[in-house]
Amino acid sequence: MTTEIHLSRHSAHGAAEFGGELVGAVNRLIREVVLDGGAVGHPAPPSREQTRDWLEDLHTAIARGDAELVLAHAGARVEAMGSWRRRPYPAFRYTADLAQIMAGPGVRGLGLGDRVVTELIAGARTAGLETLALGVRGNNHGAIELYERLGFREWGRHPNVIVVGEQRFDDVRMGLELGRAPGVVLRGSPDGGPGWSPRRG
Repeated sequence: MTTEIHLSRHSAHGAAEFGGELVGAVNRLIREVVLDGGAVGHPAPPSREQTRDWLEDLHTAIARGDAELVLAHAGARVEAMGSWRRRPYPAFRYTADLAQIMAGPGVRGLGLGDRVVTELIAGARTAGLETLALGVRGNNHGAIELYERLGFREWGRHPNVIVVGEQRFDDVRMGLELGRAPGVVLRGSPDGGPGWSPRRG
């Protein structure tokens, strides 16, 4: 591909409504990736209406400062994208989940995934998040390597829970520490503190 790629960030500082042209471009990308066998959480290509509903819901979260969407464009085409979304529970308000990280079949190997995720990490830091988390299919080794290059580390896996027809795959969970404000106390898992209970055995 010779067309120059540029990124656009949709955040709380510029939460414009997503128009029909963008809905169509995003839907085309997702459909192409799913039909190519991409592990992006869709068992079948979504309809335009499903993509519109997802984008409208995401836009509401973006306007609150609870999400961000990054798109990589080549001309009018959306060739790659990704998002983060803050977890909805107050106890997890400084953690967000990455989702819908993908690049179209025709642009693989151009580093767009790296650029999109790097931009999402920067946006998450600006939003004051402390950690990013994600799940990736266990056999998606290229994606796992990309995330590791950007500092994510595996913290666990749920074996054989991702359903693809009659096949089952591991859900690999990864996280990235973004830093914390001075005065934050890291308690981890020792005895004591709010929510503590003694062992019964």
